Amino acid sequence: MYHGTRPGWIEVISGVMFSGKSEELIRRVRRAVLAKKKVQVFKSHLDDRYGGIYSVTTHDGIAAEAHPVNSAGEIMRLIRPDATVVAIDEAQFLDEGIIEVASALADRGVRVILAGTDTDFRGEPFGAMPHLMAIAEIVDKLHAICVVCGDPACRNQRLIDGRPAPWNSPTIMVGGSETYEARCRHCHRVPKVDAAQVPMFVSE
Repeated sequence: MYHGTRPGWIEVISGVMFSGKSEELIRRVRRAVLAKKKVQVFKSHLDDRYGGIYSVTTHDGIAAEAHPVNSAGEIMRLIRPDATVVAIDEAQFLDEGIIEVASALADRGVRVILAGTDTDFRGEPFGAMPHLMAIAEIVDKLHAICVVCGDPACRNQRLIDGRPAPWNSPTIMVGGSETYEARCRHCHRVPKVDAAQVPMFVSE
């Protein structure tokens, strides 16, 4: 665990779905509560799986109470003055303002714990997660197990009617095991769009 000369830092728990990100966030929250820290937990309102929008819930059913928020700015409005630990789940769904919010909280002495999927179903950087990982003092990248070959999984395989979702599908689609699988780089499949739909880049 990071211990600087002054309190306040950023921790990021990243990785694919089914890698245990929410479970690890809840573990750190519970340890902070045992240490008698003042803790607040937030999550994106887009995630209403399992226990609903008022809790962070793992795929195995482990849960912790949380405030659902629509934006990063809403987190700043809801923070209690005595909070010393702030945990935020599904950070990839929040706007770019979460970068400034996390930095501001850390600067004023708050331990900030963020969990989120760092790549979208195409395997590309997702939301503000890459920036958050760059400015954090601690970054833990978790892996799941590829359902196809059993190797470490680093990609989110989105499925539509049991088949890989095409490249031009919406970036955000909340779902569980019926919609996503964890896969390794080599077993991950994203059918490309028609060539006519691919934007052309002309160098000057």
